[in-house]
Amino acid sequence: MKDEDDAKLVLNTGFLKVFNNIDKYDAKKAVLYTWIRTIIINSCLDHIKSKQNTIVTNELQEETNTAQAEAEITTKVNVNEILLLIRNLPAATQAVFNLYVVEGYSHKEIADLLKISEGTSKWHLSEARKNLKMQLLRENI
Repeated sequence: MKDEDDAKLVLNTGFLKVFNNIDKYDAKKAVLYTWIRTIIINSCLDHIKSKQNTIVTNELQEETNTAQAEAEITTKVNVNEILLLIRNLPAATQAVFNLYVVEGYSHKEIADLLKISEGTSKWHLSEARKNLKMQLLRENI
C-alpha cells in the first residue's frame, strides 16, 4: 500500500475476513500462515481495484526480459529506501511488481488474480523496473 493508513485498513479488513471465516479453514488444504497470507493479499488486491480510477489498456505481447539488479545497488540501498521507491509506483504496477518479485507469483497467476491479461502483467512489471531504475538514477544510488 502507498501509505500507512491504507496498509492498516487493508490489514484490518483482511484479519476481519480471517476471523469471520476461520470455520472455513481446512488444515488439509493449506498451512494457516498460507491461508491467512492469501486472504491478506486478496484484501490488498481488492483495495487496489476499488481505488483504481483508470483501466489499463496497453498490452505488450513480447516477453519482457527479467533483469537482475546489480550487486552494488543492494549495498548502496537499504530496505526502507527500496520500499519507499516501490510505494511511488502506480497502484496497479506496484501490485504486479510485489506479486511477481516479492511473492513469487507467475504472470499467469497474477493475471488471474487481478483479472488482467498476462501481457498486461508483463507490461506492469517492465514499467515498474523502468520506473525504479529511473528513481535510483535520480537519487544517485
